[in-house]
Amino acid sequence: MSLFSYKSVKKVLFSFEPETAHTIAGLGLKSLPYAPTILRFLKNRYFVENSVISQQLFGREFKNPVGLGAGFDKNGEYITATPTLGFGFTEIGTVTPKPQSGNPKPRLFRLKNDRSLQNAMGFNNLGADFMLKRLNGLYFFDYPIGINIGKNKTTSEDKAIEDYKTLLEKFKDYGTYMVINISSPNTPNLRDLQNEKFIKELFEVAKSITKKPILLKIAPDMTPNDAINICKVAVKAGASGIIATNTTIDYSLTNEAKDFGGISGALLREKSFNLFKAIAKELYGKTILISVGGIEDAKDAYRRIKAGASLVQIYSMLIYNGPKMIKDINLELTELIKADGYKSITEAIGADYR
Repeated sequence: MSLFSYKSVKKVLFSFEPETAHTIAGLGLKSLPYAPTILRFLKNRYFVENSVISQQLFGREFKNPVGLGAGFDKNGEYITATPTLGFGFTEIGTVTPKPQSGNPKPRLFRLKNDRSLQNAMGFNNLGADFMLKRLNGLYFFDYPIGINIGKNKTTSEDKAIEDYKTLLEKFKDYGTYMVINISSPNTPNLRDLQNEKFIKELFEVAKSITKKPILLKIAPDMTPNDAINICKVAVKAGASGIIATNTTIDYSLTNEAKDFGGISGALLREKSFNLFKAIAKELYGKTILISVGGIEDAKDAYRRIKAGASLVQIYSMLIYNGPKMIKDINLELTELIKADGYKSITEAIGADYR
């Protein structure tokens, strides 16, 4: 076993508390831009680039469809390093207008037996102005970036629209797309904003501010009918896509769960996929769909693509499996697409409905 294999790295990281381990890993990622030789070596090792899995979305090229989900890079500090992990795009944030420390610690937990995570982070981030500085520092960087935005914890529900308006104004000229996050379980009453009135008002405001693609991220704990209705309302109001899903508060999935925070990882896989598929049956071909939740192999990524996903996102399973998993998914996904007789991923997307 190599000293620098992910198995070795994981053993060290898992000896620390989860949030401490994340900070340590983050320090390594932040240092990579200052070591260009290592940066190039890692990208050559893990980043898969193949015309079969490349596609044009939101006006730019996504060289592979596997992205890093929101929550890993809350402050946009690892953007330059993200391709070295093999991801074809990244989503930074959730960023709020003002800096906030998030919920009390401990607030991140490993559910090792279930190969899952549970977090109650609470949108801890350094705020919109810090994120702007990070984005302004990206010189000659050509890589799809999503910006995930949310309201501050202290902002009341009736004032929430102002927080999103502020963020839309600040980031209207940055990134590839933006994501409206009203589905995290860790900000009090945030999920209450998943209602028709607020979504209509929000996208009306968004359209008046920017032409940049704005997506809506939804929770996995809604009924299929409610989720479909909310997504239809969002698309009709101007949303350019739907991301399904955020973490779950279904603590019945394991007897190891805390009674707070959201669960991600392997435990979420089927719940997330089933809701995604219900939404996709109604909205495939009408908007861009992104699937996230427990994905860790090419077969699972491919079933989501055939169910209508143009892109997939990963976070928790990266922690358990390391960057080789991203490379393996992209390599095997390429072969699965070709084995079904498709020349490119665009032909495979939504194959279940043709």
